[in-house]
Amino acid sequence: MKKFNLFKEIIIIAKDDFLHAANSAKRFAIGYDGKIVFEPFKADQITIYEGLISPISPLSTNLSRPISSMLGDSYRIVEDDDRLLIKASGAWQSIIGYNQKRALYDDTTGDGIAEFSDNVLEDIGWHATEFSIGYRDIVEQFEEKCEGILLCIEQEEPYQFSGMGFVKELDHARAIAFEYCASIIKEKLANDPDFTTLTDDEAEAALYFQIPL
Repeated sequence: MKKFNLFKEIIIIAKDDFLHAANSAKRFAIGYDGKIVFEPFKADQITIYEGLISPISPLSTNLSRPISSMLGDSYRIVEDDDRLLIKASGAWQSIIGYNQKRALYDDTTGDGIAEFSDNVLEDIGWHATEFSIGYRDIVEQFEEKCEGILLCIEQEEPYQFSGMGFVKELDHARAIAFEYCASIIKEKLANDPDFTTLTDDEAEAALYFQIPL
C-alpha cells in the first residue's frame, strides 16, 4: 500500500475545475489525487474535502471571495497559475469523517484497530484473536502485500500517527489475511505449549482456518 501522508503531500487541482465546482451550488468532493467529483460519491472514493460552497449573497457588500478561504480555515491553498496547491493536514478530523465509512480499517484512535468494515475480513479477524493474532498484525500484511492507500497524518518528532486503510482488491486482501492467520495458527499448534489443549473457541477458530485437529 502507498502511504499518503497529509503532513507531506500537496494535493494539486486545476483552478478552473475548482471554481466550476465552487460555483455550482452542488455538493462535491476533492479526491486525494486532485480529482473533483460530484455526488453521489463512489464507495471507494478517498477524499480530502466534501461539501457545498455557499454562493455569496447578492446583498453582501463584498462580492469577491479569495480562493484561499473557500474551503475554510483548516485548509491552506496556494494559487500557482492555473493550479491550486492544497495542504490538508489541518483538516484531518473532517477528513476522518468523510472517509471513515469507506475505509477498510480505521487506525485514527489511541485504541488501535477494532474491526474491519468488510464482513469476511471481520470474521477472519475475530477468529484469529483466539490465537492472539491482532488486527494490527493482519493490517501489516495488507500494508506490505496489497495495493491501496494508507491515508494518514504521520510525523516523527514528536511521533504522531493517525490513519485509515483502503485496499484496491478486496478479494486479494481476504486471501492474504486468511493465509497469514492460518500459517501463524499452524505454527502455534505445532510449537506453542499454550495451545497443546484447545478451548472450544480455539478449536472452532482452527477449523474455520481449515486446520485439522
